[in-house]
Amino acid sequence: MISIATQTHPNMEDGLLAQHARTSADAFAALYQRHVTRVYRYHMAHTGNVHDAEDLTSQTFMAALEGIKSFRGAGPFAAWLMGIASRKRALFFRGRRPELPLDEALQVRAQGGSVEQVAERHLSVETIVRSLRLLSPDRADALALYYFSELTIAEAAQALGKSEASLKMLVSRALQDLRERTTLALEMQK
Repeated sequence: MISIATQTHPNMEDGLLAQHARTSADAFAALYQRHVTRVYRYHMAHTGNVHDAEDLTSQTFMAALEGIKSFRGAGPFAAWLMGIASRKRALFFRGRRPELPLDEALQVRAQGGSVEQVAERHLSVETIVRSLRLLSPDRADALALYYFSELTIAEAAQALGKSEASLKMLVSRALQDLRERTTLALEMQK
């Protein structure tokens, strides 16, 4: 028997794959391959920690696998999946403040670059996470879904249970907040 993953055209719609995923591990594996990067980026943007982002990504896909039968196809699969990711993130942060130790950058193995390049990338992620924490939770989540998870406005709005207009406003205000904070920080450094 030929698996669904080998039969699947790369452009096969997520909704159809999700229907097959109810009974086929290969179909769910294809969905996983399509969406793992966006889920990981979302969690990485919020945690700034590779281990926690990987753990939350795993939890997200385990919950999606367990709940795949509840996906009705009323909206995009990506929005449904990122809704699960958002709930997993909320549970993770409930009652705790994550810490990002700087010495962690020294423990990262150089992959495709010098230790300095790897440390610089780690510090960039830390800066993004710190900046997101300065925003209100709804604005930070809107930015993470739209930019890091690369959802469309419609998908991100559905994941957060908001209208598209509301999500556009959240993203716009979040970007304005970041601009103001960045400008203020640069002025204080002078």
